[in-house]
Amino acid sequence: MSITLQNDCLTVTIQEQGAQLNSVLGRDGTEYLWQADPEIWGRHAPLLFPVIGRLQNGQYTLNGETYEISAHGFARDSLFTVAEHSRTRAVFQLTDSPATRAVWPFAFRLTVTFTLEENRLTKACTVENRSEGTMYYELGSHDGFRAPLAAGETMGDYRVVLPGLDTLSPYGMNETGMLEPKGWKTIPLEGGRVGLKPADYGLDTVVVDQLPRRTAQLVDGAGRVRVQLDFPDFPYLGIWTQAKPFDTNYVCIEPWSTLPDGTFAGRSLADKAGIRTLEPGQAETLRYTSTFS
Repeated sequence: MSITLQNDCLTVTIQEQGAQLNSVLGRDGTEYLWQADPEIWGRHAPLLFPVIGRLQNGQYTLNGETYEISAHGFARDSLFTVAEHSRTRAVFQLTDSPATRAVWPFAFRLTVTFTLEENRLTKACTVENRSEGTMYYELGSHDGFRAPLAAGETMGDYRVVLPGLDTLSPYGMNETGMLEPKGWKTIPLEGGRVGLKPADYGLDTVVVDQLPRRTAQLVDGAGRVRVQLDFPDFPYLGIWTQAKPFDTNYVCIEPWSTLPDGTFAGRSLADKAGIRTLEPGQAETLRYTSTFS
């Protein structure tokens, strides 16, 4: 089942399964969101919680115990409850269950709020620790945007612009999907422009941090900003599309709270770079805004 938000600028559709965006339609008929072609990539914009990316051997340790959890966690495949719905606002909630506690031994409530204002969509994720001890978590987005957006364009016309960034110094990634330290490659950029295909840089995913501005723009061949993400609460960013021998015609622009697992991190949750913690009864909200034009 899906929920629709609408105003004079955009019509937005969100699935209860995963609280996942599945359409952002402009008033001129432009569909901004990737439409989940199963032959290429069968998702639209999954929510990453309580982990981002793969873990080494699919495992982590906590208080001396070893747990297994799937890549990107369970939220993207979980059925959320619709707690509130109006014309321009929708609130989705997910709480722990025996199934989630088997792989992530914490009691929690995750509230995802979408707010539509003119041509801007804000997604706010509130994580609440309902456990008796410290809770660790990671949270990120995996929003896929169509590129190109108009007839007569190609994927190669588009770039992701990272304003103020003159040099790209991404993390590496090995054959198992584990991050490797930065410094293996330095790529000069013209006007902060990054190609949409990480494979062109010898990467599966472009992973960056310490951005001059926590902003990323999807720009067409004419230099027009078609989508802009502002993510002040997220210190890391991923840029990804599947490596194919043809244009995939989408790119994921992904604000992350935490780095994916890496060769430089230990097995304990506490060793993860950027891992977030909440004490019992605490909650925090991480939000980002997407602007469509």
